[in-house]
Amino acid sequence: MIPKEQKLTKKVFQKGIDMKSTRDAVGEALIEAARTNDRVVVLTADLKESTRVKGFSEEYPERFIEVGVAEQTLASVASGMANYGKIPFITSFAIFSPGRNWEQIRTTIALNDVPVKIIGAHAGFSAGLDGGNHQCLEDLAIMRAMPNMIVVAPADFEETKKAVLEAVKNRKPTYIRVQREVQPIFTSAKSPFKIGRAEVVWEDKNPQVAIIACGAQVYESLLAAKDLEKKGIECLVINCHTIKPIDERVIIRSAKTTGAVVTVEEHQQNGGLGSAVSEVLAKNFPVPIEMVAVKDSFGESGKYEELIKKHGLRKENIIEAVKEVLKRKNI
Repeated sequence: MIPKEQKLTKKVFQKGIDMKSTRDAVGEALIEAARTNDRVVVLTADLKESTRVKGFSEEYPERFIEVGVAEQTLASVASGMANYGKIPFITSFAIFSPGRNWEQIRTTIALNDVPVKIIGAHAGFSAGLDGGNHQCLEDLAIMRAMPNMIVVAPADFEETKKAVLEAVKNRKPTYIRVQREVQPIFTSAKSPFKIGRAEVVWEDKNPQVAIIACGAQVYESLLAAKDLEKKGIECLVINCHTIKPIDERVIIRSAKTTGAVVTVEEHQQNGGLGSAVSEVLAKNFPVPIEMVAVKDSFGESGKYEELIKKHGLRKENIIEAVKEVLKRKNI
């Protein structure tokens, strides 16, 4: 059996569960980090309100830099500051950073292995009505392909705070993906979290399938597991918040335990979590796998829930994927 890192309670499924955006956690965590570490600085590209670092700019104006609408400059200035001992956090929409400034992140940050932290806000479909040109569905792929880069997609508000605080200490280039939409807070301040370690968040007695998810889709996967349990299908749900370095040990053990895997992410199917998990299993323990993700498509203007439904990222789609992978498992 896979050791259970985290045990969830029925609170997860209560209607009164707290809802907060993961971008709000970034602002809170940065202020907390700055109180104990004077090397923490924040830079943004004319988006301090949208990326929730306005509070930091007011509390620590001497450690805040507004570069304006210049995301390439944003990365380059931060790399220089990191080279001289600072711990810079750069914030913008994910479509602009790392989308627009990927080459500067690659050449000035990752190539030099300096500890700049990139906060990609409004990722996935959370830019909503701003349309497909603002909805970044490719960021996990382009960032995990980059040498030296750590890539994290936290599942909720509390986990995002932990990711930011841990990134302060890791001395590595780090990308943290956050969203605008409010999401259920199903972890707590005491829930275990470590960059590079996946967390088992649901484990039935005899799981037949492992659901491996990241970001907001972890909660959706828990809802699916709850419904599947009622239908007699037992599941294992893994919160794989770190896409790189990915937790090969937990992924391999989940495949050996269940014999079937479903991955779930608010990202293109190509190059994201599903691809990363497939690479691990193809090399170590091949099993049938289904991917719940965006199928080679751009977004469009619409409400977040409408877009999630249209692109097949609801619990119903996860349940269907589980049924499909179990058919292949039993051939």
